[in-house]
Amino acid sequence: MRTDEQGPAYGGGWLDRAAALRADPGWISARLADRESVLLPFWQDRCLVSAERAPVRLPTVDAAGLLAAVDEPVFLGLDAGRAVFAVDLSGHPEPAALRLAGAAEAVDVRAIVARLGAAEAAVQAYAKGMLHWHRGQRHCGGCGALTRVRDGGHTRSCTGPDCGRLHFPRIEPAVIMLVEAPGEPGRCLLARHRGAAEDSWSTLAGFVEIGESLEDAVRRELAEEAGVTVSRLAYQGSQAWPFPAGLMVGFRATAAGTEFEVDGDELVEARWFTRDDLRARVAAGRPLGRIDSIDRHLLGSWLDGRG
Repeated sequence: MRTDEQGPAYGGGWLDRAAALRADPGWISARLADRESVLLPFWQDRCLVSAERAPVRLPTVDAAGLLAAVDEPVFLGLDAGRAVFAVDLSGHPEPAALRLAGAAEAVDVRAIVARLGAAEAAVQAYAKGMLHWHRGQRHCGGCGALTRVRDGGHTRSCTGPDCGRLHFPRIEPAVIMLVEAPGEPGRCLLARHRGAAEDSWSTLAGFVEIGESLEDAVRRELAEEAGVTVSRLAYQGSQAWPFPAGLMVGFRATAAGTEFEVDGDELVEARWFTRDDLRARVAAGRPLGRIDSIDRHLLGSWLDGRG
């Protein structure tokens, strides 16, 4: 797992995505036949793992039966020259998928992220996001015709005779922000979202809408959900969040004042926390953000006086 010092989870993957090579079908076929290449199997957006909950990695030369049972594998990249592919077994019942992959169970990547190294978590999340996109893009959104895989799985092309549209993996950007009060003492605004447990507090976030910059989205979300006007913004970092297709962009915002009013829809309550308040929560065993989310990084850096 990545620590705050390393940055948010699901970033820093080690793969060379080999964009200049993956468009060559012959090269892809050769990699699939290479005994050094490996497959990462998934089922219904879940990672297939061993009894020890380690992600399954299958040599392609030992997986002929699996490859015959799935659509075209998605080429993820090269790991020190070794090709890494993702395969989706979602077309099979779960027991059959586990049997084909020699796996013990199917789990959400987020459930095992604490057991993974930073780069491994990044690759597993990358694979999950790509396979999710493929399942949702089997037909063209323009004409409804079937699409086919190209470029090692990084493009789908429409087969319609009068269309031929190319489809590329989509990213859904969202902003996530730590809001500071103006002046002293230092305080940050955390909220409880609808459906969250009592005494469960987190930073504010929201999706970017068409026609907005990232900064516009921060200002709008804070105004809509918490009635907060922002006087200053500073970019803090970003995080891959393929659940299913997000990109989380982190900001630190300074509020113009200390008044707020939650919308009662997305947020049910909010309050200002001092650094001592947060330290007391940590000492009591309360989580400081999700273990794998950039909000942990935002809160940790604010608590340490960084940024």
